[in-house]
Amino acid sequence: MARAPRPPRPSAFAGARVFAWRAWLRIRRAPEQLNDVIAVPIIFTLMFTYLFGGAIAGSTHRYLQFLLPGTLVMAVLLATMYTGVNLNTDLAKGVYDRFRTLPVWRPAPIVGALLGDAVRYLIASTLLAGLGLALGFRPDGGAAGVALGVALVVAFASALSWVFCWLGLVLRSPNAVMSLALLVLFPLTMASNTFVDPDTMPGALRAIVTANPVTHLVTATRDAMGGTAGAGQITAALGTAALITAAFAPLTLRAYGRKS
Repeated sequence: MARAPRPPRPSAFAGARVFAWRAWLRIRRAPEQLNDVIAVPIIFTLMFTYLFGGAIAGSTHRYLQFLLPGTLVMAVLLATMYTGVNLNTDLAKGVYDRFRTLPVWRPAPIVGALLGDAVRYLIASTLLAGLGLALGFRPDGGAAGVALGVALVVAFASALSWVFCWLGLVLRSPNAVMSLALLVLFPLTMASNTFVDPDTMPGALRAIVTANPVTHLVTATRDAMGGTAGAGQITAALGTAALITAAFAPLTLRAYGRKS
């Protein structure tokens, strides 16, 4: 028997930080995992700017000023589905069975994975902002406005990740998680003000788009980058993120506890 005293149990923050570092190491060792946050922003921005910009706004440069905040939101939100896909894959491989034997805070693997995914969202946002600047995007809000817009998107995406964590725990396969995620994300992101002004839409569709929480996020992000964001817009975006977290974080942790 060892005579040395047993090491103290790590804190909840220390445990989550270790698992966040694990998520980042997975990205470093398999950088192809970043394909979803690299290829999607570039393709959507280039395609919609140069294929549709002239027809929609009369000028690709003018349309880029409207489009870029929306494609940033769309690209980052689409990346949130991989939180649930990766979690479901690890569960199938038995990785989380090993985690449960460790003397750490029980939700640390889940919270750490979410923190690690926030890095992916930052990478996608930084990449898209840099691409936009290279193409001619000039935000009136300056660097501070861009930083505020990115912060709003990352906060909302981190909240939405709880939804896909829960799906990753309750569905049977990664393909099922991805299929259901696409069914949720594509209507939310496409039926919004990402690509066009809702005022140009028919009445019934305009009402749906206006009520869409992604529309409020795109509006807040667009206005933040334009330097015109009001407290109400920012509060609405962050409040929606808080409500999603409050609803799905307990469901996720309860589902994870049942796996123990």
